Amino acid sequence: MESKFTAKSFLKAKQDHQKITMLTAYDYSMAKIVDGSGIDGILVGDSLGMVMQGKDSTLGVTMDSETYHCQCVSRGVQHALVVGDMPFLSYQVSDEEAVRNAGRLIQEGGAGAVKLEGGRPMARTVKAIVRAQIPVMGHIGLTPQSVHVFGGFKVQGKEKARAKALLEDAQGLEEAGVFAIVLEAVPESLAKLITEKVSVPTIGIGAGRYCDGQILVIHDLLGMYSDFTPKFVKQYANLKETMSDAVQAYSRDVREQRFPEKKHTFSMDESILKDLKISLQGEILK
Repeated sequence: MESKFTAKSFLKAKQDHQKITMLTAYDYSMAKIVDGSGIDGILVGDSLGMVMQGKDSTLGVTMDSETYHCQCVSRGVQHALVVGDMPFLSYQVSDEEAVRNAGRLIQEGGAGAVKLEGGRPMARTVKAIVRAQIPVMGHIGLTPQSVHVFGGFKVQGKEKARAKALLEDAQGLEEAGVFAIVLEAVPESLAKLITEKVSVPTIGIGAGRYCDGQILVIHDLLGMYSDFTPKFVKQYANLKETMSDAVQAYSRDVREQRFPEKKHTFSMDESILKDLKISLQGEILK
């Protein structure tokens, strides 16, 4: 395992036919566990708006909150590439603002790259950020920041015209200088074609078996977020149930005086306590 996975490592992995592994993380403790498990890349996704902040979409995530979570994650990472997700309206208004905000995620957040949503219309913005020496990951298919345009969280690229547009989007992003492209909720056969037609790695999430790598939201993988579970998620644990059982056991132990036990307490010199009691009695007599 390389000492540090970088944007260049993504391209090398594709050239060497090695699958790339990515997960999301939003805090120091989780990032440290994920990084220590050998994951190649950690996305500080704007999905934090849903799994961390309880919102019904990613649209309410701000640059301040994204930067804060990038800071938390980057402190816990030694190997993985930390990718900061650019929030809604942090890069669409102007190229200058996009570069400035991308720079915040690198300079303040400690990320090693940024991700933004959109295909060919975002090519000029991607070029501007890359010119500022900031690696950019693209994201096409189901782009959650466009949920209102799509009319919900729907698979993209099933129709011929839309499939052709997605292929052209991927090629446009490649030309603009992205080091990788996330394909979300795309038919497997289309994702395979895109993967074959671009030289940069594709990272699938609900895009089938033939992408160069895969990414999942960590809360989905661990069974911690039950508001909605997409079809493409494989749940590797049910931590919601495990955590709920643990909290209920703690609550019972406190109420029934089984916790804390003697072994959970600290002791002190009894003579000090005796002197303190005598001192207090003297104060009362006065």
